[in-house]
This record gives sequence, C-alpha cells and structure tokens, in this order.
Amino acid sequence: MFCTNKLAGQPRIHLAEPFFWILIYTFINMILEIAILHIIQGKTAEFELAFAKAQEIISSMEGYLGHELQKCIEHNHQYILLVKWDTLENHTIGFRNSSEYQEWKVLLHHFYHPFPIVEHYQIV
Repeated sequence: MFCTNKLAGQPRIHLAEPFFWILIYTFINMILEIAILHIIQGKTAEFELAFAKAQEIISSMEGYLGHELQKCIEHNHQYILLVKWDTLENHTIGFRNSSEYQEWKVLLHHFYHPFPIVEHYQIV
C-alpha cells in the first residue's frame, strides 16, 4: 500500500505490506548492466533520438526493471547506460537472443566507436 508522506511529499511503503519485502528482495538481488558508450563525434543528437525509440524495446523485455542513460559532462560524446535486470540471463540470453535485440542493434550500434564493453554488477 502506498501513502503520501506529508513532510517530504513522497510516496512511502508500509513495512508490513508484502509488496515492500518483494520490492526489497528484487532490488537487493537485481543485476546492474553498465556500458560506457562513446558516440561518434557529431552524432549525439541522432543517437539520442534513436535511443528514445530503442528504450521502448528494452523496457518491454522480460526481467527488465529500469534504465538510465546519462550524458557525460566532461566529454559530450560519451554516455553511460545503466540497465537493471532481474537476472543476468534476462539480459545475456533473453534480450541478446531476441528479435527485439536485432532492432536495438539496427537503431544504436552504428553510433558507437569504439564498441562498448558491457559489464554486470550486483550488490554485495
């Protein structure tokens, strides 16, 4: 059950609700995919437009929990992509072996130089 915290104006979850513990379990056990994206100089605006379409693809995948794309302040052609997955396999098998991933590649991969290294992290 959600309610409004009048002091902060933010929704809060009651500790007694089962949903709270499911949420905590999910975020403790989630996998964080991290990729630093170097975009070809002069192509950042096009990349951002393409990413707006591509994020619809990834957000529809099984095991997807959320993502952020952030632009680097010091290097305006560099971004970091953070994607939260329920399991590693949701990304490495489910997404990467899907027809949706082929669409993702067509939309985005030609903007990268060099191609990004993608790594996965979990909370310790």
